[in-house]
Amino acid sequence: MTNEENNLPSKLRSRFRELLEAVLPALVIVLVINLFLAQATRVEGQSMEPNLHNNQRLIIEKISYRFHPPERGDIIVLRPPHRASVPLIKRVIGLPGETVEVRDGRVYINGQPLEEDYIHQPTTGAMPPELVPEEHVFVLGDNRGASNDSRAFGMVPFSDIIGKAWFRYWPPSDIGLITH
Repeated sequence: MTNEENNLPSKLRSRFRELLEAVLPALVIVLVINLFLAQATRVEGQSMEPNLHNNQRLIIEKISYRFHPPERGDIIVLRPPHRASVPLIKRVIGLPGETVEVRDGRVYINGQPLEEDYIHQPTTGAMPPELVPEEHVFVLGDNRGASNDSRAFGMVPFSDIIGKAWFRYWPPSDIGLITH
C-alpha cells in the first residue's frame, strides 16, 4: 500500500470536516432567518388581483409586528383557520375595537365608508356591523368577488399572522417593494 493510499481516509475526513464547517453555519443562518426574520412565499389564486397575481413570489418580513400591531392596508400572510396548511394572503381592513360592515358594495368602518383606491370593483355581499375583537384584524382580498376572507372565516387573531408582504421578486418584471 502506498503512502497516498494510507492518507485517503484522512483526506476524506478532512474534506468532510471542511464541507461541514461551511454548510452547517449556512444552514443555521437560513433557519434563523426563515423562522424569525423573513421567508419566501408564493401567491396562490386570484384573490389579491389586481395588486398581486397568481404565482408571484414574495418575501414576507416577520419582525415589524413584534414592535407594533398590523395597520389598515397592510398585506399580510396568515395561517388559514380550520383549513389546509397553505397560507393566505389578504389585506388588513378592520383593526381591533372597530366596527366593520359591508353593504351597498362598500366597506364601512365605524359607520364611515372606507376609501379603497387599490380595488377596482365593488365589495360583494353584505355583512352586518361586527366588532373586531382585541388582538384580531378583519381581512379582505382585493378581488372581492373571488376571495376567501374574513367574510367567510371571521376575524384573524394576531397569533395567526405569519408576516407582512414586503417584496416581490418573481417574475422579474414585477420586482419591487409592496406598498399599500
